[in-house]
Parts: sequence; structure tokens; C-alpha cells
Amino acid sequence: MLKLAVYFSIVALAASSARKCNLPPEFWCSSEEVATLCQVTEQCHHYYQSTGKADKVKLTLYFESMCPDCKNFFRNQLTKTYNAIGEIMDLTLVPYGNAREKKDETGQWSFTCQHGEDECVGNLIETCAIHILKNITSYFPFISCIEHDQFGTPKFSANKCAKSQGIDLKPILDCSTSQLGNSLEHEMALKTNALNPPHKYVPWVTLNGVHTEDIEKNAEADLTKLICDTYKGSSKPAACNKMSDFHHSWREF
Repeated sequence: MLKLAVYFSIVALAASSARKCNLPPEFWCSSEEVATLCQVTEQCHHYYQSTGKADKVKLTLYFESMCPDCKNFFRNQLTKTYNAIGEIMDLTLVPYGNAREKKDETGQWSFTCQHGEDECVGNLIETCAIHILKNITSYFPFISCIEHDQFGTPKFSANKCAKSQGIDLKPILDCSTSQLGNSLEHEMALKTNALNPPHKYVPWVTLNGVHTEDIEKNAEADLTKLICDTYKGSSKPAACNKMSDFHHSWREF
């Protein structure tokens, strides 16, 4: 009953600010930024206290394999954040970005990518890595390694990264040139094209299913802080506590 009472309190309060809060009610407590926008910050805090809810923070990254800004996001934010606090993250990678697709005369999907054919190959390799390796603890380091590499094509980087990480690359490459890989990349296209609002650039992130310019700005500036601040669990990873101590000391200084 307490849970329902708090929920309806959130709905009633946010209704008065609906013009500013252009999101369905189920998203109002998705992050501090959205709760503030919808003017329900206190109610959201009570909601999580009453439910004891501590779900992982859902972060989805929409990107493309040869995008310089995407590589910078991996290098400057995503990799270090996932390595530090991956235990409270539900991370999804969608390698497609600004590509376009159409069916050819054989019924397969033909992809055109912003940075040329090599990028399409890279997207397929990364998509197939997700499918073949299955566990994010295996495919994230592999894809991160590819995105960190500043030299050569994604296929060249994939070879280096597979060797350094002891990954059998052949099944991934076979998938990337197969009907299966074609279908898997089409699924990435569907996920990207279903974004609401539609993406305007890459990298493009959603936090617990929501994208706003503030969320994007904060993700690119300090992703670790964004995830730590969004996580509702009472016990946070050490990296979050260290960050909290750092910001507190900085404010006092």
C-alpha cells in the first residue's frame, strides 16, 4: 500500500508540470535529471526507500565502429566506468549508429555506413562478437579494445584484440559475412531506428530507457558519477564512495 501511495503521489505532483516533463510516468524516477525535470525528486527518493529497489542502472550506447567521438567515449568514459562499477550497470551496446539499410534483390540487407565500408564491416564484427561471445564480460573487453585502437581498420584491430585476449576470431568473422550476421545487424538497425526521440548523433546514450541532452552531456563529462548518482542501492561500489568523498572535499576547499 505504501508503494502505491508514493507512486500516485508522484503522478499527482508531476501532472502539474507535464509541459516540462514530456515523459511517461514510468520514466519519472529513471534518473536524478529526469526526477528534477518532472519536479518529483523527493517523491522518487521515498519511492525507492519504500520498495527497497536497487536495480542495476541500464545504460545503452548507440554507436558506430569508426566514429571518432564514439572511440573517445569508450576511451575517456565507458571503459574505465565499466571496469570500476560494472557490477551496478546493465550495459547494452548497439553497433549501428548513422548507418542506413535497404533490402537487395537477394532479400538480404545492404548497409551503408557514415565512415565507409570498413565501418560496416566493423559494425558487423562487433555485433557478431556480442552474439558469439554472449557474456558481456567477454565481449565488452573485446569491443572496447577495438574502439580504443586508433590505427587500422576495425577488422585489423579485431585481429590484434582477439590475439591479445585469447579469443577465437574465426567464428566471429564467419558470422560477420553470413546470413546470420546480416540478420543480427538488421536487429541493431531496428533498435536504433526505434529510438524516441530519434538519435541525432553518435555516441547516443539512454539511461534507464531515457535520453535527454543533460543525460548525454553528463555521460560524456563524467559517466562514473552519472551512474553512481543514478544507482538507488544503499551499498555502492568503492569507486562511487571515493567519488563522493572527492566531490565533498572539493566543495569544502
